[in-house]
Amino acid sequence: MKITTARVIVTCPGRNFVTLRIETDQGVYGIGDATMNGRELSVVAYLEEHVIPCLIGRDPRRIEDIWQFLYRGSYWRRGPVQLSAVSAVDTALWDIKGKMAGMPLYQLLGGRSRDRVLCYGHANGETLADTVEAVGKYIDLGYKAIRAQSGIPGIEKAYGIARGTMHYEPADAALPTETVWDTPKYLRFAPKLFEALRKEFGDEPELLHDVHHRLTPNEAAQLGKSLEPYRLFWMEDPTPAENQEAFRLIRERTTTPVAVGEIFNTIWDAKTLIENQWIDYIRTTVLRAGGITHLRRIADFASLYQVRTGSHGATDLSPVTMGAALHFDTWVPNFGIQEYMRHSDETDAVFPHDYSFANGFLHCGEAPGHGVDIDEELAAKYPYQPAQLPTARLEDGTMWNW
Repeated sequence: MKITTARVIVTCPGRNFVTLRIETDQGVYGIGDATMNGRELSVVAYLEEHVIPCLIGRDPRRIEDIWQFLYRGSYWRRGPVQLSAVSAVDTALWDIKGKMAGMPLYQLLGGRSRDRVLCYGHANGETLADTVEAVGKYIDLGYKAIRAQSGIPGIEKAYGIARGTMHYEPADAALPTETVWDTPKYLRFAPKLFEALRKEFGDEPELLHDVHHRLTPNEAAQLGKSLEPYRLFWMEDPTPAENQEAFRLIRERTTTPVAVGEIFNTIWDAKTLIENQWIDYIRTTVLRAGGITHLRRIADFASLYQVRTGSHGATDLSPVTMGAALHFDTWVPNFGIQEYMRHSDETDAVFPHDYSFANGFLHCGEAPGHGVDIDEELAAKYPYQPAQLPTARLEDGTMWNW
């Protein structure tokens, strides 16, 4: 069995997606997601110019060997561009193997560890009252866990606030939008939001919050301490993780659970965090961390230290990644939760899939492979639209972490 062709499909049904399709001489094909929000074409170039030529003629069943070739065989390795490309190849090859075996992907990984996958949705509003109302709507939709983000008095264009729909998409312009950030205003406001949510909805719903790398370690510890009375499921990305040692300072000063890792690419990005148990959830994804092959290694390592998975699942990942992630979630023993931002109707039409949501849980399908396909004829009707993520500055003009 040989790989005969591989090609990249770029489409924009409301936002940009990059999809890799690998075809074999036996008529079986697989698809993988290669989307990198705001930098999509960099991964397209890496795939088309450096990866695809190396795939032709190889046996697609040798998933591990191909992964090692694309990672270990590259002198300039690691980083989001390379690993997004490797992820797309790896996901497509697992899709092919599942189709060849006539089995859903989770069966190839070892079978079910659970019957359904707990997920959380995104509730947000321009004001505290708007966010409380939005959380109520998600509870009405059946969600057991909800991430809450709110506009902050005195801060324009706060992170995480959708522009009028449930389909939050931060990449909003061909050139980056500049926003303004004020940490003291945020630290004063955030506890008020979760106090209001617990007062309105009680202790039962799981509440999550994304800090989005905005704080220093000491500020993050202050926030975690102030949120302890409201029992958050987690505080996400409280400080940039380039310095993994910074999370020790947070862990020593607050018991609020910490989640990090959606932008991690390899096990090395998380090694110190996990082995020192400075985090509770690792958020690495099938797409960003080298596919299922490498994400399995990260999850197995994390399980030794009672760290659970909580994979990123925003709409900057296509339904291809969500489908593969749900098979992974269904299998992985140390599963925690799965982020689930609903895609637009246009995106769902371009990427037909067999996973489903019901009563706060996601269910992977039983189709062979990962259960997601792409309608290329429909995809061609949505051409690429340049869109970049925003940036942030402090009120004095200092560049900050968006």
